[in-house]
Amino acid sequence: MPAIPTEAVRVADVAARLGALVRGDAERLICGVASLAGATISDLAYFSGNRRGIQPGKSSAGVVLCRVKDQEALPSSSVLILVSNPQSAFVDVLEWLFPRPEASKRVDSSASVHPDAHLADDVTVGPYAVIGSGCQIGSGARIGPGCILGEGVSIGSDTELIARVTVMNHCVIGARCVIQPGAVIGSDGFGLVNEHGKWRRVPQLGRVVIGDEVDIGANTTIDRGALDDTRIDDGVKLDNLIQIAHNVEIGAHSAIAGCAGLAGSSVVGKYCTLGGGVGLAGHLTLADGVHITGMSMVTRSIRQPGVYSAGTPLDTNENWHKNAARFKQLERIVQRVQVLESDLNALRNKDEENL
Repeated sequence: MPAIPTEAVRVADVAARLGALVRGDAERLICGVASLAGATISDLAYFSGNRRGIQPGKSSAGVVLCRVKDQEALPSSSVLILVSNPQSAFVDVLEWLFPRPEASKRVDSSASVHPDAHLADDVTVGPYAVIGSGCQIGSGARIGPGCILGEGVSIGSDTELIARVTVMNHCVIGARCVIQPGAVIGSDGFGLVNEHGKWRRVPQLGRVVIGDEVDIGANTTIDRGALDDTRIDDGVKLDNLIQIAHNVEIGAHSAIAGCAGLAGSSVVGKYCTLGGGVGLAGHLTLADGVHITGMSMVTRSIRQPGVYSAGTPLDTNENWHKNAARFKQLERIVQRVQVLESDLNALRNKDEENL
């Protein structure tokens, strides 16, 4: 279903805002935005190249953002706005047509704010939020309904905690971050020591320190460090349901998809990507520019940039069982091949001697 802005806009106005060229009727009105497959004659969509399942020639979109080289793939009935990066241009249009709602810039009467907390004058605090002693909250920040901030928490300017976000004692969150509902920042890490067969909890005394322009998805948890801090650098993007263990470090502008799990003291470099369900064993390091495909298990450090994968592809149950059985025989097969190679080399050497 298309999203509808408050007012229709002309193609010419969109193109002018993007500094783009128009192929077709520049006076056509845009009344909504939608995917290429779901768009109608009054909607704006974008096309950034062939992807699985997309048939651009069959789209009913009235207006499409696309690259010059892709324009022939789209219907002649569509008005085209020609840009270098259609997806980025589409985001620009969305931000223009669907602006962020104005904040109330007030503290709700049901919120609990400790007298020792310091809030900038234009901070918004939603219903039933709790802000602890010594908190520092910067200008333009929004603390949504039901959020809990422990003692000494620092929140940077224009950061938004959407709702029910928990930030534990003394954690630091930078400016212009967005944290989705249910995220927990600064929970105790899984620090245990075994003493005479029983587990003993190790106090977790570090913090979580988050840089600027970091996005954190719903129900993602980031554990505080045991002694040193867990660190998430500027521009990192974390999806929903990710587990970041204690003392993990994630370099600037890395992105991690949902259900990934990073064990304690693992280090992810800058500009890395981890696909959905990726697991990192503890105490390993990924170099800058490492990309791990979904559902891979990483058990060793990776020192060179590139794309890495692990795991076996999906197959029929019958074939999977056959291959699983063969996998268990690999060592025996390798030993047999080594014996055959040795016998073959011996025969070659004997033939050479007889020449």
